[in-house]
This record gives sequence, C-alpha cells and structure tokens, in this order.
Amino acid sequence: MDDKVISKVPKATVPQYRKVDYLSVRAVNILLDQTDTRTLKGRRDRFFMLLMYDTGARLAEIRNMKLCDVVWGRKVESKLFGKGSKERPVPITDTVAEELKTYLKEFHPNAEKYAGDYLFYVEQRGARFPFSDSIARKIVREYGAAAKKVCDEIPDIVHPHMLRHSRAMHLYQKGNDLALIQQWLGHVNMETTLVYAYADTEHKRKALEASIDPNSPLAKRRNAQRFTLSDDETVKKLYGLV
Repeated sequence: MDDKVISKVPKATVPQYRKVDYLSVRAVNILLDQTDTRTLKGRRDRFFMLLMYDTGARLAEIRNMKLCDVVWGRKVESKLFGKGSKERPVPITDTVAEELKTYLKEFHPNAEKYAGDYLFYVEQRGARFPFSDSIARKIVREYGAAAKKVCDEIPDIVHPHMLRHSRAMHLYQKGNDLALIQQWLGHVNMETTLVYAYADTEHKRKALEASIDPNSPLAKRRNAQRFTLSDDETVKKLYGLV
C-alpha cells in the first residue's frame, strides 16, 4: 500500500513591508531653513525642495514639470506625469501657491503661464536645461548634511524621495484616508500605499515601548512579536480598505 503523502499547509506569514525613511515636520522645516534665501540659488533650492514636499512628487515628475503644468484657478494644482506618462492632478497648498508666484516672478519674469519652459532649470552657455537627477540629489544631500549638524533626528544622507515619503506620512498622520493618499502619490496598487500605515503603527509602538519604565511590571510584556498581525486582510480591514 502506497504511503500517503501529507502536504504541509503553509503558515500565515507577516507581509514584508519595506522600511520607510521619512522626516518629521520639524525636520523638514529645519532642512528648508538651511538654504540661504539672500542668494538666487538659495531661493531656488528652497522652493524646489518645498514644492517636492508639498506635492509629494517623484523626482522625475518634479524635474520634468513645466510652466504649462500649473493649473491656475481658485485653487492651484499641478499636473504631474508619473510612471507610464500617466497624468494626475495634485493640489498645491495656498501658502506654497503664493511662494510659487514669487518664484515665477523671479525665475520666469517674461514667460507666459502656459509656456513649455521647465519650471526648474540650470543655465549653461545661455541655454536653459532641466535639472538632472544628479543636480537634484546634490541639492537635497548638501542641505541635508547641513541640517544634520543642527538636528540629530535627520539621517546622515537625505535624498529627494525622502521628501515624498515625508509628505505621505504627514498626510496619513493627519487622518487622511489611504485611498486619497494613493491617488495623491499616483500608486497603482493600494499595497504600495499601505506601507505608510505599517510604518506609522511601528513608530507609535516604539514610542509607547520607550515610554514604559524599565522597572515597571509592564516592561516584561513589551515584546512586539506578541502583537504582530499575520493576516494582511485583517490589517486592511483595520484601515478601512476592504
């Protein structure tokens, strides 16, 4: 008689969400404060980082943004072109919209609102070219290094995508629905956006554990593994996604 083959039922596994590197609101403000707004370059660099944060744009989206991609109305919007050239409208907050007007007067004084000029550019031999990846990364990295000297919570290396992560986390922490944040960021799948919910929950767990007195009886029960959710569907239900 043949031996019966017993198949093993796979155990539920914890979804592996990558770590999200983001800055607090305080850290973002400190980063922006490192620019020297007495200089033309400093004002340009500050607004570049500010608009990246405000829109939550990918680096390629903000580099390729043109004057005609700004939609002027009662509320100002930006048209961003993401992966696969998919267009999505993203609001620009009123405060940043005012700073955008100031930026345009200084850096595009004679341009039409609907011109095809790149919003952010460098000048070489009398011609204008859009920011390259290397230029954009250098800007953020150098101000990040300066901010690190006055703020310990800022990581050793700050990169442009960190501004996008920061905006998404701050929107989530303010109570915005994940479905709205998904549209804001241009994510195709909700699973990509769900990483911010996990990251925020982990941040709160660590803060709670850090607040427990090590001599307290509760200290022995701080093991986070006891509270790990292994069912991805359960997590989605908690955040109102299913």
